[in-house]
Amino acid sequence: MIAKGSDDVKLVRGAWKLLVGIKDALVLVLLLLFFGGLFAALAARPAPIRDGALVIDLDGAVVEQPADADPVAAATGRGIAKEYRLRDVVRAIDAAKDDANVKVLVLDLDSFGGGYPAALVEIGDALARVRATGKPVLAYATGYTDGAYSLAANASEIWMNPFGGTLFHGAGGNQLYYKGLIDKLGVNVHVYRVGKYKSFVEPYTRADESPEAREASKALYGTLLAQWQGYVHHARPKANVAPFLATPTQPILAAGGDPAKANLAAGMVDKLGDRVAFGKRVAALAGDDDKNTLAPYRAIKLTDYIDAHPLPKAGAEIGVLTVAGDIVDGHAGPGSAAGDTITKAMLDGLAKKDLKALVVRIDSPGGSVLASEQIRTAILEAKRRKLPVVVSMGGLAASGGYWVSTAGDVVFAEPNTITGSIGIFGIIPTFENSLKKIGVTSDGVKTTPLTGQPDTIGGTTPELDQIIQAGIDNGYRQFVERVAAARHLTTARVDQIGQGRVWDGGTARQIGLVDRFGTLSDAIAEAARRAGLDPAKVHAEYLEKQPSAFAKMIARLFAGNDDAAGTSDVYTTIAADRRAVLVQALGDARRLATARSVVQARCLECAGLGGRVTRPDDEAFFTGLLARLWR
Repeated sequence: MIAKGSDDVKLVRGAWKLLVGIKDALVLVLLLLFFGGLFAALAARPAPIRDGALVIDLDGAVVEQPADADPVAAATGRGIAKEYRLRDVVRAIDAAKDDANVKVLVLDLDSFGGGYPAALVEIGDALARVRATGKPVLAYATGYTDGAYSLAANASEIWMNPFGGTLFHGAGGNQLYYKGLIDKLGVNVHVYRVGKYKSFVEPYTRADESPEAREASKALYGTLLAQWQGYVHHARPKANVAPFLATPTQPILAAGGDPAKANLAAGMVDKLGDRVAFGKRVAALAGDDDKNTLAPYRAIKLTDYIDAHPLPKAGAEIGVLTVAGDIVDGHAGPGSAAGDTITKAMLDGLAKKDLKALVVRIDSPGGSVLASEQIRTAILEAKRRKLPVVVSMGGLAASGGYWVSTAGDVVFAEPNTITGSIGIFGIIPTFENSLKKIGVTSDGVKTTPLTGQPDTIGGTTPELDQIIQAGIDNGYRQFVERVAAARHLTTARVDQIGQGRVWDGGTARQIGLVDRFGTLSDAIAEAARRAGLDPAKVHAEYLEKQPSAFAKMIARLFAGNDDAAGTSDVYTTIAADRRAVLVQALGDARRLATARSVVQARCLECAGLGGRVTRPDDEAFFTGLLARLWR
């Protein structure tokens, strides 16, 4: 009895210690959150802007709408993938143009995360406006890829590390095809599609690219490469980039295997030097700052400068509805175009704000047809209230993104906007053959041909297949009819230029899918004119879900030092790009297997063209998968 009582006392003591430990841990977490919030609140105050160099340190991707920072990623040491809002960057650069406090503009591209071609051109044009005033614009990187160089070409001085170099790979690249793996696993992939160019389903049904998809990709990628060459030549006529695209080994071998010297000889860069030498050059223009040896000049952080130059609020309100990221059903945070979330933002804007017109800003590869139609219907409510509706396409407005655009009165795009992809598909994987391989079968009583369908463990029935394919056909027909009505084309013509084919903005304008070339600012001005207003006397009222206070706190706490981005050579950057394509491919496979909506309007060719390639949840899934594989 004594021994048993002693064991009970030990058990109670152990339980008490556990409870005390849990309590202490919770108190610690709350204290960390409190002081973290206090620090974030203090850090959120705009720092006074002093004389110096405005540092555009793009150590992340340029996007239309940044996603909320992932606190779990930050807490576990995986870091946060930085994203910069396009309009914020452009606004800061334009403000610096006439700001006497900004003596020089520094473009740090050592860890540049890319952006869609249209977005980079918009930033590049803003840099060119600064340079045209005579204000110095200096660019630095260890190595330049296509996207980074399209920005740097607008600088008055391009610097490169002597151990660096350029590596231009152009649009395109390999996609992953899963047919061989699917066959080995015995997975039965049921594909329903319309459009001979609708290639999104091909990785699940083929081991290689179809001739039709290859034809469309060659045309799109070739045009984008030609546009890139033309833009670089216009911004920096003395840069001889052609040999580095056609025969990249020749100029490098001619320089004794030294890429940096080859780039210098070709007029692609102006100076070779490390960060210390570059910092001294900037200090000579902006003033010294002895506190930082790597950047010994007076620097103005981009985040502080953006905070000091908020969006204007004077004049009449022009609503801007942002449709950015994958179009998905339900609710989601910034960076995803969730049907319920965007619909609420649209209807709240109409109910609570005095909007005179609406601009729909689209930067999306598409997604759920159901959510696309939901967003389109919400936009039509603005039309029913007699508001002019202008569509502004960003870097990408394809598939479901183009579906949404059919609600507009006029469509703006850029020559290198990626758009079109008018087509629909659906995929349902079933695992009856996979289960048979391990001795598992399924059976049961079905009262109708659709009982238990879609049955992922027993397979689909012919009746279900016919119903879904009929739904896909009907969805495509509705897509074509919406485009025909919006673009004043016949359905036969839309079907001809549809079929899932992706177009560049220039070609899209020629074939009638786009009305005009122009930026978001141009679209807002057009919306004002259509509402009978002076474009100089309006302001944009953005109808979008704002990042939560907690997300802002996490982003600031783990943002790191904007003045000293990590150095990476060009090969590391490209390797990261290729890894990102793999991460996205696995993420797409996961989404297709768990999608709430079978019917999808999504663009395959749009991946890997320089925009946001991966999503935070894809990165988490990829990291978790690797961890399981290496246990």
